[in-house]
Amino acid sequence: MAKKKDENSSVICTNRKAKHDYEIEDRLEAGLVLTGTEVKSLRNGRASLAEAFVSTDKYGEIWLEGANIPEYLNGTWTNHAPKRKRKLLLHAKQIAKLSRQTQVKGYTIIPLKLYFKDGRIKAEIALARGKREYDKRQALREAQDKREALRAMRNFNKR
Repeated sequence: MAKKKDENSSVICTNRKAKHDYEIEDRLEAGLVLTGTEVKSLRNGRASLAEAFVSTDKYGEIWLEGANIPEYLNGTWTNHAPKRKRKLLLHAKQIAKLSRQTQVKGYTIIPLKLYFKDGRIKAEIALARGKREYDKRQALREAQDKREALRAMRNFNKR
């Protein structure tokens, strides 16, 4: 059965390298604390999660760092810093669970995408484990084999 797409959400940007570099274990939706010019810049579709990561601090808060939201073009002196730390909004139990799981060797929290949901900007974050180099090569090889098999089937069915 096909999934019904939510009409009230639209993706702003995705972290395309995340699936290549990490094994995704668990996904969560988090709110973002933003300023007005950041929201306006995101409404223009300008953002990048290429070098972004999620960190926790000693106060039990969780932060999105390294995400690039460029300055709003029509902004004035109230414009924001493009790569500043942004607070993520999660329940205390979710933050405690994530911080416990990141204590295990090899686990980290990464942002997967930014999107609008009912007029608010949300971030999809994931608990992930880094892949080894040979795992990455294996995944690329499997994807290439799958593409070749589909291409061969398509050519066979055309005849």
